[in-house]
Amino acid sequence: MTATPRQAATVLLLRDGEPGLEVYLLRRTRGMPFAGGMTAYPGGGVDPRDGDTETGWAGPAPAQWATAFGCDERMARELVCAAVRETFEEAGVLLAGLPDGGVVPDVSGDDWERQRQGLLSRELSLAELLADRGLVLRSDLLRPFAHWITPPVEPRRYDTKFFAAALPVGQEARDVSGEADEAAWLRPADALAELAAGTRPMLPPTSHTLGQLAGFADVAAALAGSPPQPMHPISPRFEETPDGRWAVLPDGTRIRLAVPLPS
Repeated sequence: MTATPRQAATVLLLRDGEPGLEVYLLRRTRGMPFAGGMTAYPGGGVDPRDGDTETGWAGPAPAQWATAFGCDERMARELVCAAVRETFEEAGVLLAGLPDGGVVPDVSGDDWERQRQGLLSRELSLAELLADRGLVLRSDLLRPFAHWITPPVEPRRYDTKFFAAALPVGQEARDVSGEADEAAWLRPADALAELAAGTRPMLPPTSHTLGQLAGFADVAAALAGSPPQPMHPISPRFEETPDGRWAVLPDGTRIRLAVPLPS
């Protein structure tokens, strides 16, 4: 029986470094049930509570995100909330601010850490955290970037919306996920070079979106523009050839499937 894809969000967190545009990447610990040993972006599944609760919100409304991702408003709200929550949980970066504008400048203290742990355990919802702090979610800091669906042949399937966001001024990304053994800022081209050398395995959605990012000179260029028309989801098929296994995209692009490094 074909598995039903789980709704998920992932975030390409960006900054302008000395060598140019950089993206925050995590290497998932080996032995994890999904994508162990692979390099990925912060992200995770939606929390249905986010669809039930009115969350303090600034920026494009859920209806606009629903148009961008081709889903209903409730799911759009859950996806945007997941993007903000997972970025805080896995990178210690919170895309939120005061109702009258601005972005919260620092979220690294002990009290913030207790609330981050509450999110991880699901004892605390994102709406509760924001309300407690008098903050609103800043959906205007996010841009829709891609939409990937795991092929039907896979036992674990995800319907993942990819967002891009700039690292807020005053905040620092931190290796706090507990699911990664490495976290680093890398130029997309450098990460892809390590993939080609066999030292940084990653799944096709990661390598493909890194290739897209590599075409931008800086964060402003990567985030330019308003949310697009509905994005077409990408669901690759797999192909075996004498020279390896490939993911073949709907447009014919072929991506070699990386094999995780041995333990």
